[in-house]
Amino acid sequence: MKHNFYILFLYFGILFFPQNNYAQVDLNNKPDDDLGDNDDKFQELFFEALKQKGVENYDRSVEYLIKAIAVDNTQSVLYFELGKNYIQLKNFGAAEDALKTAVNKQPDNEWYLDALYGLYAEQNDYNKAIKTLKQLVAYHPDYKQDLAELYITTKKYNEALKLLDELDAELGISASRDYMRNQIYAATGRKKDQIKNLEKRLDNNPDKEANYLALIYRYSENNEKEKAFETANELLKVMPNSQFVHLALYKFYLDRNEPKKAIASMKIVVQSSQIKPEAKLKVLSDFINFVGKNPQYEPDLIEATVLAGDTNNAKSNIELAQYYLTKGNKSEALNYFENAFTFDSNNLVVLRNILLLHIDLKHYQLAIEKCSKALEKYPSQPIIYLVYGVALNELNQADKAIGILETGLDYIIDDTKMESDFYNQLSISYTLLNNTIKAKQFSDKAKQLETPN
Repeated sequence: MKHNFYILFLYFGILFFPQNNYAQVDLNNKPDDDLGDNDDKFQELFFEALKQKGVENYDRSVEYLIKAIAVDNTQSVLYFELGKNYIQLKNFGAAEDALKTAVNKQPDNEWYLDALYGLYAEQNDYNKAIKTLKQLVAYHPDYKQDLAELYITTKKYNEALKLLDELDAELGISASRDYMRNQIYAATGRKKDQIKNLEKRLDNNPDKEANYLALIYRYSENNEKEKAFETANELLKVMPNSQFVHLALYKFYLDRNEPKKAIASMKIVVQSSQIKPEAKLKVLSDFINFVGKNPQYEPDLIEATVLAGDTNNAKSNIELAQYYLTKGNKSEALNYFENAFTFDSNNLVVLRNILLLHIDLKHYQLAIEKCSKALEKYPSQPIIYLVYGVALNELNQADKAIGILETGLDYIIDDTKMESDFYNQLSISYTLLNNTIKAKQFSDKAKQLETPN
């Protein structure tokens, strides 16, 4: 929308006073009427109105404008200024009347029409806004795009598409208009029309990579996989060095059971400086799932993670850690969880996995050190106390374990399984201290929680 047009002070002078005011006059002749007095009065009132508006005294500005209109109601700019003051005063009905009067007096004034359109848009009066925009499109193509947006808002999709076609023909393709097109296609379910539009673009401009990529995406979305694959190969012929095409090809190759080609495409993607880390991560995640079913390609997965560079973030490391967990390789899983934690040290789930894996791998001293540090940051997380207690018991430090476990019990809320685990560890602690009575008490408490009601 075009807004905030500023009228120069000089412009007002030229607008208000006709050219014959500047003609030579005989200064020796006295005026034979009061026109001169009216002219002075008009100027005084108008400029006082501008002054009051400048200091945001809109009520007073309105008063002076109304008085100026009483002196000379032929000047359209008075109504324009009056309308703008009324808008500031939230008197939208009066603002509309004033701006419409300004437009009626000077129908070809773009600024007046724009102000009226802005008023209607602010009031969500779409029908009137559309009517005004239809007058404005003669002045600037930006108004056509505004009109297309309003057509979409009012579900007049055919009219919107027609305008978008005109704008694309005049100005070329733009991302903002494509977004509007996609809104229309999504709202109407006209996927075939969407694809036809993209096919036409590709025919008209076969050397533009973006046209191929957009068509590949829409074919895939419409489950036309063969056409998508063919288009990807066409792009590869036209642009052999394209990196973006491999975002599609690696998936097609996996689906077609061509793992070597898929791996080659994947490696191009993860090394690309043009492709965003989020897209690389998606490719890497897909390949992790593939390797889970085809473990013979695990060396390629490891190589890909090394090549990934900026994709090497918390999420990618968590994905790899989960993969190695499913394979039963806890050492590798721990390595990747620890890598993830270096990128996201506030991730409590990752921390929990690290601590539990240290216990599983019998890294008890490491578990104690990390639990002690973790409690400084998370003093109310019972899982940390539990792991801490387990590690202390394993190292025969039962007295310390009891203190830690009893403290951790206070933080358990509605988790009978964890509470039972705490009691079992306390039973172990007292057993280590040869306190069989206490050991049995806690063992019984654990069993009571484990017994179904």
